[in-house]
Parts: sequence; C-alpha cells; structure tokens
Amino acid sequence: MEKEDKRFALLIDGENVSAKYIKGILEELSNEGVITYKRIYGDWTSANMQGWKDVLLENSVTPIQQYSYTTGKNATDSAMIIDAMDILYAGNVEGFCLASSDSDFTRLASRLREAGKIVVGMGERKTPSAFIAACNKFKYLEVLQNSEPEAPECPERKEVMENDSAAGGQNTARTSLREIRRAVRTIIDDSSEDDDQWVPLSIVGDTLIKRFPEFDVRNYGHRKLTTFVKALDAFEVREVPSPIDRNTKKIYVRTRPGNRNRRGK
Repeated sequence: MEKEDKRFALLIDGENVSAKYIKGILEELSNEGVITYKRIYGDWTSANMQGWKDVLLENSVTPIQQYSYTTGKNATDSAMIIDAMDILYAGNVEGFCLASSDSDFTRLASRLREAGKIVVGMGERKTPSAFIAACNKFKYLEVLQNSEPEAPECPERKEVMENDSAAGGQNTARTSLREIRRAVRTIIDDSSEDDDQWVPLSIVGDTLIKRFPEFDVRNYGHRKLTTFVKALDAFEVREVPSPIDRNTKKIYVRTRPGNRNRRGK
C-alpha cells in the first residue's frame, strides 16, 4: 500500500496538547496518509478546553466527552486508550497518531506497534523518552508550529548546534549531531554494496528514523535531508538522473574518504 493510501486514526489528548498546534498536527499527519479518524478527548465542561472548542468545527475534529469522576485519576487517558483498541480491532486503519506529551500512552504505542500498526507520536519537548521510543516516528509540536524555510548555515551556527545538542539544550534536538553523524557513517558502511560506498539517501533517512524515532531534520534547522547531510561536513552527496525519466533524480550519499573508518567519532 502506497504511503498516501495509508489510513490513520488521529487521537488527541486535549487536556495535554494546546489548540495552537492543530494546524501543524493535521498537516504533518497528512504527509503520512489519509486521516480517517479525528478525535479529541477531554472534559468539555472544563474552562481549560475553551481553546479547543474554537477550532474543532473548522478542522472537523470530533470531541469525545470524558468527565473527571475522581480527583487525581485521568479518565481522559483511559477513554483514549479504549477507543484506540476499538479502532485497532475494527481493522479500518493502518496507523495511529497519538498527540500527547504524556508517558501514560507508552504501553498503548507499544501495543499498537505489536499489532503491526504504524504509530506516529506528536508532543512537546517535555515528552518522556519512553513514549518517544515506543513510536515509529515522533514529531515535536514546537517544531511543527515554527517550521520555517531554512537559511544558509554558517560554520558558527553549526558549531553552536553541535554544542547545544550534545548538552541536551531545551531548544535543540535530543540526539546530538555527533551521534547522528556517527550513525550515518555506520548506515553507509552497512548498506554499501561496492567499494565506492554510494548508498541511496532514502535508505539513510529511513534507517535514521528507525534508530531515532524523534529524528527530523527540522529539529536541526533544515527542511530537507539532503542539505542536512551536506551540513554534517563528513559526507559527499550526488544526484543521478533516472534512466526512465531524465527529469527525475536519485540522490546518493557516501562518507568522504578522509572520514571513513571513524565510527566512534
């Protein structure tokens, strides 16, 4: 099944996710496939849900009412989990998007993956690493909201990004550039089939997401994987015209000769 044919159920924890992120959530999930279910959970008698009430109709999101019967117990989470399992057993979707920064959905994400479903998580940077790791992919809501066309990157900016990422800065990606660079080298070494070591860039990108569910070039100030890999300064990138359609190009990457055999750096 092609990517655009995959059906997704979008389940939003309305008490944990701000309404300001709705546009980014819908646009990003539309890149993965068709959004079949759009549901948001919360206690709609609460004043905290007012922001969501203003955007539900225009985005065709179905509100699911869940009263907070007991103080200290999150009934909304339970309702969302039960609905997810009902949708799973109905067999109408190939994937789920869980929009929340709550670690309570870690086991749900794992269970959906065990059933062979694609799980895309979306949450703020405060999201616990356990929930992120349980998803096939994880997108930071702050990045989706503030995504802008990338500017040419200067060495000074790249150095700052490297230092901030390694230090786990609040406004940078969790995985450092050093770790990503090392992973790309390893992927190329493991995937290359000849001495030239050219590997399709698509393989590198897909494998990075499998290893680091939260990997997204936008976390590092880029819009495309090609420019991100070039900025790592350890790899060569080339474009090869397709033998079928000369207007279509396939992109390949390999480690620069002087940077090979340095997996640990």
